[in-house]
Amino acid sequence: MSRDFLVKEIAVQAGVSEATVDRVLNRRGGVRSLTVQRVTEAMDALTTQSRQRALTGRRFTIDLVMEAPTRFSAEVRIALETELPMLQPAVFRSRFHLTEALPTTEMVETLERIGRRGSHGVILKARDLPEVVAAVDRLVRAGIPVVTIATDLPHARRCAYVGIDNRAAGETAAYLIGAWLGALPAKILVTLSSNRFRGEEEREVGFRQALRLRHPTIGIVEISEGHGIDRETAALARRALTEDDAILGAYSIGGGNTAVLAAFADVGRPCMVYVAHDLDSDNARLLRAGRVSAVLHHDLRQDMRLACRHIMQAQGALRDSPGPALSAVQIITPFNLPPAG
Repeated sequence: MSRDFLVKEIAVQAGVSEATVDRVLNRRGGVRSLTVQRVTEAMDALTTQSRQRALTGRRFTIDLVMEAPTRFSAEVRIALETELPMLQPAVFRSRFHLTEALPTTEMVETLERIGRRGSHGVILKARDLPEVVAAVDRLVRAGIPVVTIATDLPHARRCAYVGIDNRAAGETAAYLIGAWLGALPAKILVTLSSNRFRGEEEREVGFRQALRLRHPTIGIVEISEGHGIDRETAALARRALTEDDAILGAYSIGGGNTAVLAAFADVGRPCMVYVAHDLDSDNARLLRAGRVSAVLHHDLRQDMRLACRHIMQAQGALRDSPGPALSAVQIITPFNLPPAG
């Protein structure tokens, strides 16, 4: 057992004698199981207290950098701001750099500016491009840890990725769509905001492979580079639907769901099944109205909490494991949709 604390400290915490603690620590027997449990719990409590003392007064400034549709980055910001007070006794200050579509040069400049100004850590959603990877590596070499969220930069020196298991999410979408369509020969419109987001690519790969294995009668038509923005996404979807009348449903990986559904309406075609990602206000409204079949969601607050813990660990303020890296895929339907408001 752990010897991080004095026998006297453990005895006081557990409310037992020092001799009893000594017997438990050295596994000499003759101690009731309930007493052993009290000693173990006392050591756990002392560990927690020690960690809190180490964090008291520690202040962290972190930067959230995201290239994402406003509706998604707003949800992430709310999740982060909700979680930060829960990390006490450490104190966090957050800065936000949120843009819907950001040229590569501007993303690199944003990261360079953070490096010049200084930060205790960066939480980043960005495209997997060599220039971005190089900028992340420069931050890390400067002592600024980077955690990627939602989409990864696996070749960068980031300290962790947090978020949904993207491949499992794609496979889940295939399972749901296959169950809805059955053996009906059809095509599914797969929408990506950009094919340079690694997480979106992994969702598409999981979706495609699962369909091929389980539902070979269902084909795929892919559109990308709409960046989840309604006008661009609507134009891409409308063109695909006009050119292929076998498209009967959609798997929205990159957002812009109102626009995609409007494109179906514009060409006068019903959308038989629609699976989307992330329970933002738009998707909750569409799900409640029965226009979206299901939303694949995960706990953004857990992601933010975990990202901050990775930064704390990288800064030497946390000794134990930050926690599991991947969030579980949640299937939200109109029947388990949280109440509005």
